[in-house]
Amino acid sequence: MISKVCNEIFDQCIRDYHLADDVDAVMTNPHPAGDIAHLLYAKNWVDTVQWHLEDIVRNPQIEPSEGLALKRRIDISNQVRTDMVEYIDSYFLQQYAGVQPKATAKVNTESPAWAIDRLSILALKIYHMDAEVNRVDASADHIIACIDKLAILIEQRTDLSKAIDELLEDIASGDKYMKVYKQMKMYNDPGLNPVLYQQQAK
Repeated sequence: MISKVCNEIFDQCIRDYHLADDVDAVMTNPHPAGDIAHLLYAKNWVDTVQWHLEDIVRNPQIEPSEGLALKRRIDISNQVRTDMVEYIDSYFLQQYAGVQPKATAKVNTESPAWAIDRLSILALKIYHMDAEVNRVDASADHIIACIDKLAILIEQRTDLSKAIDELLEDIASGDKYMKVYKQMKMYNDPGLNPVLYQQQAK
């Protein structure tokens, strides 16, 4: 089951990141290049770094120049994240290239990789909510509220994992088919973002 593999890799990656807990730490990917596990680990590393960048940029005491630099770094990270999702979808397209969809086959509302992207973010939510549950300086009310939230997140991961596995089973059997659209992000493209191309015209 791909979801089991994903969850194990994501959890390991998050633990590895928190050994240094530094957004500038260099990733050491334990999986061989070319393997889907390598791509999944790298994808979650990007998500984990971005999670912490989002925390840092919300510091009300941050210097405006530092905040702007972080916002631009987050924009770049978002583009990398999108590209990596497309790489993962390319893997699945290749895996199921020989499957002939049935005449009754339906397309899913999202591709397998975008569902796996949500699984990666859920792993981060679970890790950090668990940390809140175990905070020694938090109030009892805070801990109780976080215990309830953690239970919901774990239930979400169980449901999403099952849905991903079932989607891939349906694709493998021809009951569903993949149709992947490239993410046409406009804000990073100097030819599509009016603020950027109007600057170039001056």
